Amino acid sequence: MSDSELYLVDGSGFIFRAYYAMAYSNRGHMTNPEGVPVSAVYGFTNMLFKLLRDYHSPYMAVIFDAARYNFRNEIYADYKANRDETPADLIPQFPLIREATQAFDIPALELEGYEADDLIATYTKLARAQGKKVVIVSSDKDLMQLVGEGVRMLDPMKDKWIGRDEVIEKFGLGPEHVVDIQALAGDSTDNVPGVPGIGVKTAAQLIEEFGSLEVLLERAGEIKQNKRRESLIEFAEQARISKQLVKLADDVPVPLALEDLKTHDPENNGLVDFLKKHGFNSILKRLGKTPVPPPSAEDARISEVADVPTPQDVASEMPAIADNQYVLINTEAELQRWIDEAKAEGVLAIDTETTALTPAKAGLVGISMAIKPGRAAYIPVGHVSGPVDLLGGGGDDIPQLPKARVIAMIKPLLEDESVIKIAHNAKYDWQMFAREGIEMNPCDDTMMISYVLDGVAHSHSMDNLSQMYLGHEPIKYAEVAGKGKSQVTFDHVAIDKALDYAAEDADVTLRLWHILRPRLAQEKMTRVYEDIDRPLIPVIARMELAGIKVDPKALHGMSSDFDMKLRVLEKEIHALAGTEFNIASPKQVGEILFAQMGLQGGKKTKTGDWSTSSDVLDKLAAEGHEIVQKLLDARQLAKLKSTYTDALQTQVNPATGRVHTSFALAHTSTGRFSSNDPNLQNIPIRTEEGRKIREAFVAEEGHVLLSVDYSQVELRLAAAMAGIDALTQAFKDGGDIHALTASQVFDVPLAEVTPEIRRQAKAVNFGIIYGISGWGLARQLGIGPAEANEFIKRYMARFPELAEYMEARKEEARRNGCVRTAYGRKCVMSGINDKNGAVRAFAERQAINAPLQGTAADVVRLAMCGIERALRAAGLAGRMLLQVHDELVLEVPNAELDQTSALVRQVMEEASQVLGVDLGVPLLAEAGSGQSWATAH
Repeated sequence: MSDSELYLVDGSGFIFRAYYAMAYSNRGHMTNPEGVPVSAVYGFTNMLFKLLRDYHSPYMAVIFDAARYNFRNEIYADYKANRDETPADLIPQFPLIREATQAFDIPALELEGYEADDLIATYTKLARAQGKKVVIVSSDKDLMQLVGEGVRMLDPMKDKWIGRDEVIEKFGLGPEHVVDIQALAGDSTDNVPGVPGIGVKTAAQLIEEFGSLEVLLERAGEIKQNKRRESLIEFAEQARISKQLVKLADDVPVPLALEDLKTHDPENNGLVDFLKKHGFNSILKRLGKTPVPPPSAEDARISEVADVPTPQDVASEMPAIADNQYVLINTEAELQRWIDEAKAEGVLAIDTETTALTPAKAGLVGISMAIKPGRAAYIPVGHVSGPVDLLGGGGDDIPQLPKARVIAMIKPLLEDESVIKIAHNAKYDWQMFAREGIEMNPCDDTMMISYVLDGVAHSHSMDNLSQMYLGHEPIKYAEVAGKGKSQVTFDHVAIDKALDYAAEDADVTLRLWHILRPRLAQEKMTRVYEDIDRPLIPVIARMELAGIKVDPKALHGMSSDFDMKLRVLEKEIHALAGTEFNIASPKQVGEILFAQMGLQGGKKTKTGDWSTSSDVLDKLAAEGHEIVQKLLDARQLAKLKSTYTDALQTQVNPATGRVHTSFALAHTSTGRFSSNDPNLQNIPIRTEEGRKIREAFVAEEGHVLLSVDYSQVELRLAAAMAGIDALTQAFKDGGDIHALTASQVFDVPLAEVTPEIRRQAKAVNFGIIYGISGWGLARQLGIGPAEANEFIKRYMARFPELAEYMEARKEEARRNGCVRTAYGRKCVMSGINDKNGAVRAFAERQAINAPLQGTAADVVRLAMCGIERALRAAGLAGRMLLQVHDELVLEVPNAELDQTSALVRQVMEEASQVLGVDLGVPLLAEAGSGQSWATAH
């Protein structure tokens, strides 16, 4: 550490990072002995303490924003106008944070009319003029323009240094070009307009080509792309204004001279008194003589912000569920008391009771909430099991508050950002409240937390988690609503029975949150939950509520068409078999194929019947047995008819004319979504019938469906994550990856690669990352197994890095029981050490593909959150409707198609970069549009 090194701390950035880190930890709503909120003060103090301890900086200042209004608002009135209001419980903490800085005997500086970044820029310039090196303690991209000789940045939460290479990684060019790139791309966070349709990647390409923003704008007429040229010409002045907004002022008057920024021993200057005053005992202990180990670089955001107890410790401190205090709320006075208590506590578990499982069709019956373990309540608003009174209630003559009045009273609480709302499967409750005009925020989901922590190692249902962690079996729905034909919807459940059932759900959810939440920090899974999964909850909730329009007449016509085709297939199968039989009966099919026709390769099940599973029939079809292929075709057609063309007609919501699928966010081993009721993930795209079904999904009048799909994303990730330089470079160069692979594997000059050789290479490229066998490749290419095995052998010999990657992933799975995505998500491989060879082999294939598919799924999740933010920031009306593997489907007004398409593609292509993870390969998103999903895709 040099004595001439100056550390400049972005105080405002520290405050908000500390606040939100604490808000989602188990210490999220601390108050000092006087009852003043101090969670952000505690987090800030802890971070500052660690910074001093770990880096021993000789010169330091903490720089704060003086106020939101500054000279940039005179240049552009709407600068930062879209920023959310400061959380109410954070406002009284601002002066205490400055007091904390002074307790460390570190200058706390601000300058009226300027932002903290301007003071940082000015001190950086002054320090460099005196030969001092500068460390800017921040991760703010706006400060990256200052990085250069003797100037670097430090993100203390990630323990990551940011130098020239990291700036190039983020912006595509060096720090000297950051201002021009930001001026073109704009910034939705600060409401910097930029040039519409130009993102960071395109901006970097333009600046690299023309040298500067000024030259680019002067020569904009030379740009070949019509829309890009027109945007640059039309919005040239807007780009110049944006440059004034993003360029930092480095000549502002400084409050203190550089020599006055020297650090001192804080223990002699009131720090101990400050810590005692606010009850920060854990920091006092660290300040004592007990040595503290250095922090981990991974996921440091919360790991030392809070002293995290073990799940066992948390559970043991809770009162027994049997000792609960469950309360029925049916007066406004009682409801107001609970609202006030929830605000004071800062944490509220909440659950809704409804008439149906699909939010778009369900009616709200009641709301339960818990404030502390064992203290929960139920608010009935829609029970009709007894005489209905003037309040609209009844339920065995127990009065109910009018639903409208309850909603009006709890709306401020559920939208209060200083109170954490907790739910299990929060997406459902979010939707139910959204239908009542409430956007619940912020929202934690115990189901999602459990999924992030343990993957698919176990069920994440509330009942299962309750038994696992609390040793308690919750009241079952059937116990209050009945079973089978006698089961009633919840609005017909007696209120006294509903009370214990509903309140217990909220109570259990709160207990699970207290147990599971700390594990995120302990197990370094905070980033996956906080940055990828939790922000997705309202995004998916809105998608499901929106639904997608289908054409019932088209579906009806398809059902008739499929029925006719099935009859034709049935006759052809009967003719080939020489007899009539039920082609939908596995038993009869097995008898015909193996007993009557004598086909080889059959095997019997434990019941003694012939197996007609897909793998058995696939092998027979690959051997050229026409009857077997027709049986497979008939199965597929019958499945499409029953699952889609028939079922979808009954699943249209009469109120919306749309189908509302439910996306399962915590179901797959890789983080991919699945969907049900109806399942829209598995409509085949490669068959004529599958494409035909997509024709029934249509846009509303005046709108168009926009489909944006990642191109070859898993293959790109395989090339980069396995370190195959030749393939990675080909993707960077935008070359034909399949032709290149064919050239290298088959030793053919690139110019002489034939379509047939390319097709074979393509099959191997995509198949290899799924662990394709020689038999599988042979069937796909229509060649012999020996020839297919030779293809795979040559492929692996040409790209030995891939073989090493595969073995490494299998060994990782054997050692840890899971593999991880590039973002750290756990993909559990439960059968990796199974004694059964077939089970073990399947898990090994999963272990190879899961990091690739999981990383792609993480990128899609990040993109979806980014798209929603970007659409709102741009004032566009388009909305996401579906997510299917690597594809997103949006409904867009006709007039906004071009702008929305460009924006969505940009966000998708840049999504992988938002968390600072370098995937090592560019992602490409391709867009199509049309009146139906089929034409859009």
